[in-house]
Amino acid sequence: MIIKETTSLITRDGIRLDADIYRPDIEEKLPVLLMRQPYGRAIASTVVYAHPKWYAQQGYIVVIQDVRGRGTSEGKFQLFTNEIEDGLDTINWVANLPHSNGQVGMYGFSYQGLTQVYAASSRPKALKTICPAMMSYDLYRDWAYEGGAFCLYANLGWAIQIAAETARLKGDKTAYNSLYQASRNLPFFDPIPASPEALKIHDSNSFYHQWLAHNQPDEYWQNLSPKLDNLDLPMLHIGGWFDTYLRGTINFYQEMVKRSSSPQYLIVGPWAHLPWGRKVGSVNYGLTASSFIDNLQIQWFDTFLKAKENPIFNQNQVCLFEMGSQEWRQFQQWPSSPSQIYYLSTNGLANLREDAGILTPNCPENSQEDIFVHDPWRPVPALGGHAMYPTGSFDRSSLDCRSDIVTYTSEPLSQDLHLAGDLAVEIYCTADQPTFDLSAVLSEVKPDGSVYNFSQGYQRITTINLNTNNDFSQDKNINSYQIKLQPTCIKIPQNHCLRLSISGACFPAYPVNSGTEKPLNQTHLIEHKIITLTIHSGGNFSSKIILSHQNFSSYLLSREPVERSKG
Repeated sequence: MIIKETTSLITRDGIRLDADIYRPDIEEKLPVLLMRQPYGRAIASTVVYAHPKWYAQQGYIVVIQDVRGRGTSEGKFQLFTNEIEDGLDTINWVANLPHSNGQVGMYGFSYQGLTQVYAASSRPKALKTICPAMMSYDLYRDWAYEGGAFCLYANLGWAIQIAAETARLKGDKTAYNSLYQASRNLPFFDPIPASPEALKIHDSNSFYHQWLAHNQPDEYWQNLSPKLDNLDLPMLHIGGWFDTYLRGTINFYQEMVKRSSSPQYLIVGPWAHLPWGRKVGSVNYGLTASSFIDNLQIQWFDTFLKAKENPIFNQNQVCLFEMGSQEWRQFQQWPSSPSQIYYLSTNGLANLREDAGILTPNCPENSQEDIFVHDPWRPVPALGGHAMYPTGSFDRSSLDCRSDIVTYTSEPLSQDLHLAGDLAVEIYCTADQPTFDLSAVLSEVKPDGSVYNFSQGYQRITTINLNTNNDFSQDKNINSYQIKLQPTCIKIPQNHCLRLSISGACFPAYPVNSGTEKPLNQTHLIEHKIITLTIHSGGNFSSKIILSHQNFSSYLLSREPVERSKG
C-alpha cells in the first residue's frame, strides 16, 4: 500500500513550498527521491516518467514539490532565480522527514533537470546522486540560443505556457484565455515577429523579453547559469537524439567527466523532448526504442542510495541508440573519432537539380559556387529535427525541391556507414547583407528517393562574429563558417546516400534573419530584406561535412541496456 500526503516546508526567507509525498506503508526508513518542478505537482512529469506511486512501490519515499510561485507554493516565480537556496532547503527538509533514512536522490527532465543541478551546486550533504535529463547548464549556448540564433519556437512556446500558468494562478481569465489561444497557434507574424503582443500585454516581465535582449553570452547568462565548481556526484545523464537540449545534455556529461571523481553514465535514445516512445516524427524505431528509463533510474538509485551492486554501471559508461539498426551501442566514453570527410562539389545548379550538388570524399581541384536567394516573404520552413514541433525525422524530398535550398548528395554507399558522435559542417559562404543565417540538415536518401533528416544545425552570422573563430581563405572576402550539427548515432545502409541541405532559414524554429543587424526585439516585419547567398566549394574553398565514423565490431552490443520489469 502506498500512502500519499501533502505537506509543506518553510524556506529560510519564510516562503511556504508545498509537496506531495508518496511512501510505502511500512516502518522501515527509506531513501528519498525528490523532484522539484514548476508545472503543478500533480503532473509530476508523467509525460515521460512513471507516476510517483510506481517509484514509491520500488521502496522509496517520493517527494514532488511545487517550486516557489508555482502550483500552490507561495512566493513569486522567477525563472531559475531561487532554485539554489530553495533546493538546498528542500533537500535538508526531505532528509529529515519521518521514515526517511537521510539519503536523497533527485530526478526529472527539462526544468526539473536543472533544479537538480542548482540544488547540487550547493553541496547538500544528504544529496547522494542526481539523474538530470534533457537539460543544459549553459543557458545561452544550449538552451536559449543555438549558433547565435534565438530558438524562437521552443522559447516562445515555453514562455507562453509559463505566462498562462501565472495568469491561471492569479485568476486572470482574460489573460489566460488569450495566452491559451496563442499557445495553440503561436504568434510569429506580429509587427515585431520575435516579440508578440500577447506576451507583452499579459506578461511584460517574462524571462522571454530578457532572453531576447541579451543576444550575446554576457554577464546576464553567466549569473543565470548554474555553477559547476562544487559538483561531484554520481549522475545518470539522459538525452534524446531529437531533443531540443541534447547539446546541453552531452556538454554537461562531458564537463562532469572532466570535473568529477564520481561515476557519470550517459544514455541517449531516439527520443524527442517528449514523449519518450518508439516513434518519433514519421519513423518507428521499434520496441527496443521504447523508454525503459524508469527501470534504469531505479537500478541507479538502488546502486547509490541502497548500496546494491549493479554490473551495468561498472562497464561502459555511454549507451547510445543506433537509429537504422535499432540497436543499443555501448562505449567507454563519448565517441569522438575517427573522422570521415565529404567535400561539397557542384556544377552551379545545386539549388535546382538534385544531381547537381555532390558529396565526394575528395576535394575538387577547381573553385565552384552555388547561388541561392533567401526571400523573407517565403522563408524555408522547418520540418522535424530537434528545434521544431513535431520533432523527429520526416520525408523532406519535396522540401528539398525548393530553389532556396541547395543540396549535395553522395553516391550510393558501397557498405553500411555507422555514425556516432559529433557532426559539423564547414561552409565557405558570402552574402550581400551584413548578417545572414545558415541552416544545415543532414539526411539519409533511400533508394526510393525519400529523404529522411537525422541531424541538423543552425548558425547566425553577423559582423559581430565575422572576424572571430573563422578561418579566412586567400580571398579575404570569402569566410569559412562552422555549423555544429545535432550529435547522432545512426546506421546508413549500403546503397543509401547521404545528403546535406543548406538554406538561409528554418522558420519558425529560428527567427527569420532580417539582414539588418537590428536586435530581434526591435526589428519590424516590414524591414526584412532579401538576401543572396553564395556557397563556395572546391579549390581553396574546401566546404565539407565532418562525420564521426565508427567501427562497431570493437564495441559491446546489446538489444537493451537494462532489464525490464513490470514493477
